[in-house]
Amino acid sequence: MRFTIGFDKRDTSKLHEYWDDIIATQKWCEGKYTQMFEDKWAAHNDLPSLAFSSWGGAALAALEFFGLKGKTVLCPSNTFMATPLSAVKAGAKVEFVDCNKDDLCVSFEDLKKKVEIYKPAAVWVVHIGGHIAFEIEKVTKYCKDNGIVLLEDCAHAHGASWKGRKPGSWGDAGVYSFYATKTVSTGEGGMLVSSNKELIEFSKKYRNYGKFEYKVEGLNYRINEFAAAIGCVETDRLGEIVAWKNEYAKKHLDPKFPKRLKFPDGMISGYYKYIIFEPIEKSTGKVYDLPCHKIMGRTYELPNTEWVANNHWCPPLYYKGDE
Repeated sequence: MRFTIGFDKRDTSKLHEYWDDIIATQKWCEGKYTQMFEDKWAAHNDLPSLAFSSWGGAALAALEFFGLKGKTVLCPSNTFMATPLSAVKAGAKVEFVDCNKDDLCVSFEDLKKKVEIYKPAAVWVVHIGGHIAFEIEKVTKYCKDNGIVLLEDCAHAHGASWKGRKPGSWGDAGVYSFYATKTVSTGEGGMLVSSNKELIEFSKKYRNYGKFEYKVEGLNYRINEFAAAIGCVETDRLGEIVAWKNEYAKKHLDPKFPKRLKFPDGMISGYYKYIIFEPIEKSTGKVYDLPCHKIMGRTYELPNTEWVANNHWCPPLYYKGDE
């Protein structure tokens, strides 16, 4: 199975219809397709949603809204560098937390230890590989009880759910990526989700230079209408894509890989990655093979993170659509 962007060819005519409309109306940005994309994502994710040109723009909006400059943000080391770098760019100090071996996501036990040491103002949880962090409920309660802002990196987790809840609904904000490899892709793009109305209003200004009062010190993180139109058709197709991936995994991959990552009851993965704990020849590589704390020159050890980097692989699993 070779890599393919998860765009279904059946959606081509609808997408061209949208693009033709954008060209005819001469509204290439800040138009009805951005609003449509946000509305569709909000309906899917059960949270108010705001589209951005990138994951990074949405993350920065949340970090700056919560006033984290000069404060400490805890971040799992088993993630993409975008997660800690977003905090750095927002003026915060980053320290790292170990992960669990069973889900590759943040370790609640190590998180509690690091909170005692670093006294963070905020915590990033990253939903690795398409599933939800197994200890998200414990992390959420702990952060709430201790007055810590909880941010969810949902870049992998399109279409995931647990007990009926979607990514981004446990924390104060969730941030999705629509980069080219993602389950839902707009080529480039991001989405901020949150029940915090003040955050959403702040972020509308933040992505648009702070217009029109300029009290919010934002820059340009707007998504364009052509990308938003792709997001509309992709969001409409998301349920089918996730169902297809889950069925393919159950039928073709699970019987071959007993040493796979296994989910708790009631959890549905969006299967951005199919993760196993045994080497294979035809792997798509690791989710991450170099921990962020190593990249950033931290000398402390995170044993589970370092174990995971060396001991997981990913068989290919790509949505093919109606062929």
